[in-house]
Amino acid sequence: MTAAATIAEGRAVLGIELGSTRIKACLIGATPGEVLATGAHEWQNELVDGVWTYSLDAVWHGLQSAYAALVADSRERHGVAPTTFAGIGVSAMMHGYLAFDEADELLVPFRTWRNTSTQRAADELSALFGTNIPLRWSIAHLHQAVLDGEAHVARIRSITTLAGYVHERLTGERVLGVGDASGMFPIDAAGSDYEPAMLAQYDAAVAGTALALPVRRLLPGILPAGRAAGSLTSAGAALLDASGTLQPGAVFCPPEGDAGTGMVATNAVAPGTGNVSAGTSIFAMVVLDRPLEHRHPELDIVATPSGNAVAMVHCNNGTSELAAWVGVFRRFAELAGAPVSADEAYGLLLAEALDGDADAGGVLAYNQVAGEPIAHLVEGRPLVVRTPDSSLTLANTMRAHVYGVFAALALGMRVLHDEGVTIERMQAHGGLFRTAGVAQRLLAAALDAPVGVDESASEGGAWGIAVLAAFTAAGGGDLAAFLAEHVFVDDSSSVVAPDPTDTAGFATYLARYESGLEIQRRAIDALPTATTQGALS
Repeated sequence: MTAAATIAEGRAVLGIELGSTRIKACLIGATPGEVLATGAHEWQNELVDGVWTYSLDAVWHGLQSAYAALVADSRERHGVAPTTFAGIGVSAMMHGYLAFDEADELLVPFRTWRNTSTQRAADELSALFGTNIPLRWSIAHLHQAVLDGEAHVARIRSITTLAGYVHERLTGERVLGVGDASGMFPIDAAGSDYEPAMLAQYDAAVAGTALALPVRRLLPGILPAGRAAGSLTSAGAALLDASGTLQPGAVFCPPEGDAGTGMVATNAVAPGTGNVSAGTSIFAMVVLDRPLEHRHPELDIVATPSGNAVAMVHCNNGTSELAAWVGVFRRFAELAGAPVSADEAYGLLLAEALDGDADAGGVLAYNQVAGEPIAHLVEGRPLVVRTPDSSLTLANTMRAHVYGVFAALALGMRVLHDEGVTIERMQAHGGLFRTAGVAQRLLAAALDAPVGVDESASEGGAWGIAVLAAFTAAGGGDLAAFLAEHVFVDDSSSVVAPDPTDTAGFATYLARYESGLEIQRRAIDALPTATTQGALS
């Protein structure tokens, strides 16, 4: 069947992911993995009254824009536009806090994973449950609101993630995939529901507060990968497609977080596999074959879309600061009369990084735009720091920036190494890896492990959730087997082993980086942001 016929007959599958800087739509064929069309919409979070947020109007404007771009791409490539699909999936940035009242009205602006204002709540819950509850988890945001006596708490009737919110508006179903749910509240060992003993512990802990309902009644239902999670309603079709062409009825897979779709996109869902996703945040996921012996504040225990336990090292800051510096150099090129595209600039600057000294010549780059729990930073202050005897060159500066993307992640990954978890190979995905062989090579040095990058790596989570939707449309089953037998049949990964010189150089860089974190802490006090200054005045 031709691609045009697949689209026209409604056999194609749509995946949508709301990432931190782009909303992406990806259309794949009946043979999972074949990309037929794509669309995207750029957006950015806002710091409003000290809270990192996106407006719900921006969510729907961005979704419609990305979907319209996909439809236009389908027409241009294949001469036909889709009117229905064999399956649809929605993914979005994990965690965070969307709280609604009984009329399903949003009570406070969406609080994203990037906010670090929940330290007291996270500490209390970690002690209560005996497991690490990160600052960005939904239950930490809820509990902090309870502790702070926020006025909206008494009116809460449901909480969810961004993927769960979009899915519910499109289908009418208040559910989450296992992976996304595991970032709201701890789940049980079977991956079938939230941990019942902890639910009871929490209800007892907040008895007498303004929270009116048991926490389980506030949380979405949980569905594993492969289960049908509703279908597109007429109202949902109108929300997604402003032209009115899209028809209702397409089946949905469970909505997932970007961590789950990253695992799917890198074929890292079976025990012993792992992946790294690099974007506005950066995180590593290692699917465990046994429970960890100790609780670690650097590690989340979450789940694959099928419910297997995963150790997650999540860093709030990824490629944003690197992107800002690339923008600076693009502006210089424009002034010099030689403008370059973003892809060209990344290609040139990342290639230059390979010519830098293995330790970046003593140049340090701190990429913290927001707070970074792994580095114990409550706020972000991006910095480039060097000593007078360092070697300030373009190559060293760019190598330092790429190392800076991976540095906090490397600090967290040391904990897994200390637990005896062996990493035979990590798969990487995200736009940073579009420039072949550069970020991949330096990540291998940072992890001291081989790193593979697949041809589909730059498509990321939108492709991953489309594959999950195809898995549901095919009837479900064993997700790892489905990926191996239908999606990654011909493994196109290029694998780079760590270079000993790079590995030693990164180790030197990381030691300096750790020592220099105190500079960041002093900068937070010495250089208040406009928001902080407003709060102080």
